[in-house]
Amino acid sequence: MFQKQLMMRRVLYALAPIAGFAVWAYGPRVLGVLAMSLAVGTLVEYLFERKKGGKVSEAVLVTGTLFALSMPPAVPLWIVALGAAFAVFMAKEVYGGFGRNIFNPAIAGRLFVYLSFAGTLGKGYYPAGGWGMGAGSLFGAPDAVSAATPLALMRTGGEVPVLSLILGLRSGAIGEACLVLIALAAVYLVATKTAQWRLILSTILGGAIAAAALFLAGVRSALPLEALLAGSFLFVAVFMATDPISAPKKKGAQWAYGLFIGAVIVIIRTFSLFPEGTSFALLLGNTFASLFDRMAASRAKAAPAPAAAPATAATPDAGKGA
Repeated sequence: MFQKQLMMRRVLYALAPIAGFAVWAYGPRVLGVLAMSLAVGTLVEYLFERKKGGKVSEAVLVTGTLFALSMPPAVPLWIVALGAAFAVFMAKEVYGGFGRNIFNPAIAGRLFVYLSFAGTLGKGYYPAGGWGMGAGSLFGAPDAVSAATPLALMRTGGEVPVLSLILGLRSGAIGEACLVLIALAAVYLVATKTAQWRLILSTILGGAIAAAALFLAGVRSALPLEALLAGSFLFVAVFMATDPISAPKKKGAQWAYGLFIGAVIVIIRTFSLFPEGTSFALLLGNTFASLFDRMAASRAKAAPAPAAAPATAATPDAGKGA
């Protein structure tokens, strides 16, 4: 049924430990969110591919998993279904299917539901604490009350424990919690040549430079270290900015793309009404990806050609062994 795609399967391998940690941290509701997202996304792609006589790509499993992991733990399942359908239908299939989309489908679905149901999703966060703390039932609402995310605390000047951010013991989206697992996933993806390291590094650098500049300029909410560790910054840098379809292909363009996304994330978080700016920043980056590639290609053509090596006099043995 599925079109085999080794690269996409490796992304799923990298996501599996993160999803497993999320089940422990936020409870069995995570399984319901994952199941709903994967089922709806796969069904939508199947309906389109059946008409064309094609197969469902394994990429849709990556899209469904990424979208589910970007949701708050207590998200209503009907919102998950709407978002997954939008991600595959509007951000992928209307462009012609796999390999033709210009926007990252998972992030497009995430932004759609966050703009449409901001109030409901804003109440869907609760602290990570294992099966015994606010885990909730598989389909019901969690037992614990909602909790402020680290990004919300940063805006109000609250203390954000760095160790809790690294270990994932904080309130947040399902997949953004454990930074140790995200870092290990990045190493695996780069080592297997599944993800481009320039995209990851440049995104992190862009965020770090922007946050440091704002902090030095007197913006106290733009904490350089916390800005990178809080929210879904690293999750997006590793799994979404590296999307081979929507990201630039030229080396110079990849550096510009990542720096742009990282900087825009920090700027949106600091000055807009939205505490999390990753979705907006990534879609803006997708919009300009082809432009970055063209600029990089034009610059390469305009660069002067290297000087030719001086000719040497022929020797009596020249040509032997040719």
